[in-house]
Amino acid sequence: MKRVWWRWWARTAGGGVVMVALAVGPVLAGQALPPAVQRALDRAAVPPAAVAVVVADAVPGGRVLLAHRAHEPMNPASVMKLVTTTAALDLLGPAFVWRTAVYTDGPVHDGVLHGSLYLRGDGDPKLVSERLWLLLRRVQGLGIRHITGDIVLDRSAFALPPHDPAAFDGEPLRPYNAAPDALLVNFRAQVLTFVPDEAAGVARVLLEPPLAEVTVPDTVPLGEGPCDDWRATLRPDWTDARRPRFAGRYPRACGQRLWAVAHPQPERFAARAVAGVWAQLGGVLDGAVRDGVVPGHLTPRLWFESVPLAEVVRDVNKFSNNVMAQQLLLTLARVPLGEASAGCGRGRRDGSLLPVIDDRAPQPRTAATFDSARTVLQAWWRACVSDAAPPRVDNGAGLSRDARVTAAALAQLLQWVWASPWMPDLTASLPLAGVDGTLRRSAMGAATAHLKTGSLADVQALAGYVHAANGRRRVLVAIVNHPHARAARPALEALVAWAAALP
Repeated sequence: MKRVWWRWWARTAGGGVVMVALAVGPVLAGQALPPAVQRALDRAAVPPAAVAVVVADAVPGGRVLLAHRAHEPMNPASVMKLVTTTAALDLLGPAFVWRTAVYTDGPVHDGVLHGSLYLRGDGDPKLVSERLWLLLRRVQGLGIRHITGDIVLDRSAFALPPHDPAAFDGEPLRPYNAAPDALLVNFRAQVLTFVPDEAAGVARVLLEPPLAEVTVPDTVPLGEGPCDDWRATLRPDWTDARRPRFAGRYPRACGQRLWAVAHPQPERFAARAVAGVWAQLGGVLDGAVRDGVVPGHLTPRLWFESVPLAEVVRDVNKFSNNVMAQQLLLTLARVPLGEASAGCGRGRRDGSLLPVIDDRAPQPRTAATFDSARTVLQAWWRACVSDAAPPRVDNGAGLSRDARVTAAALAQLLQWVWASPWMPDLTASLPLAGVDGTLRRSAMGAATAHLKTGSLADVQALAGYVHAANGRRRVLVAIVNHPHARAARPALEALVAWAAALP
């Protein structure tokens, strides 16, 4: 998660090492913050009162080797995704899929649909450009090449408040600020690819997905200089969402680069993408692409299944995808409250908790809201993980000033996962230190740990499993809430090294 320019001041009370009997197991007496960790905190000018830590054996009820301010509510940033993804694995199952439904309201003759085409979103978190292309190819497989009416986008599966992408940190074009959507297309982001053409002295510019009404420059001049801040060197102008411009140059030293940019008019993105891909496929549309609701008397002509939930969880945790995490949380709203405690690590291995849409009842279900989703998650937490107060998850992604969880609660969750059928799925979804995801460039030893990262302007966090040389696994949770949090990264890395060296 990216930095934001706000200040969240950590509490200053209770700065000493807390040796308490956590729910995760007995504490070894006399343990203190390891010297290397304390020295790194001192260099970062971060006091112990701004840090919460738990290191414990991975098995439920195992020894707690270190507990420091373990019961203090902290802002975990993206580490909160552990709560969302674990609940989703347990309540929905790793094989769960979302299904986008296709309807028509007229006959098809000789490749012409005499009426309108409807696409009803189901909350698919990964309807990216290539999958949108495949969806519309399958529509053409129904014999539809020409639509005399409209393409209607039904987003009624979610009921969400208005969203200002600039509200969190004043960066509305950053993809991490995108809002969830029942028909989320390509994370609401347009991707520009810059490919240098030395012979022509330009970089070729490609846009994905193709967007109706949107034209980007075909080329931008090549320039000299380092590739440090190449986006600023391009001097982009996004004032006109349909006609972005680049007044600068593209450094030839950059080679080929991708730039994902949230569409400046997010409410129009899905419609422009659907229209653009339909036209690219040679489809003809007499009407427009617009929002609407599927008439109640229609039945689906086609279901388009998403990738399985386990793959979505991997993307959410490896790359800390915020909007995908919010889609996951909202999907939990479809779980009846009475079912929220039915899994607890035992059920729904086939993803069959609920049919995504009942063919006999094509009307949309009650729309998911953040409130209803949080209610389900909290019920699951109390029934399956702990009877203590559940985390304050906010939007489920950790992109929040209000989200709170304790290090003890996260440690208990990770121990619970270790004994559940979903342990391989969840563990494999976490970034592997020095290898991939958000820890690809980590200074920690390669493959030392599988850890979810969290980062805001005043937050640094790690949580997951540390792999000791003797084959043991440790749960580690470390959260820093302080204006100098970014400078505390070496302290967290030192803590991982200490945990990995434990006997």
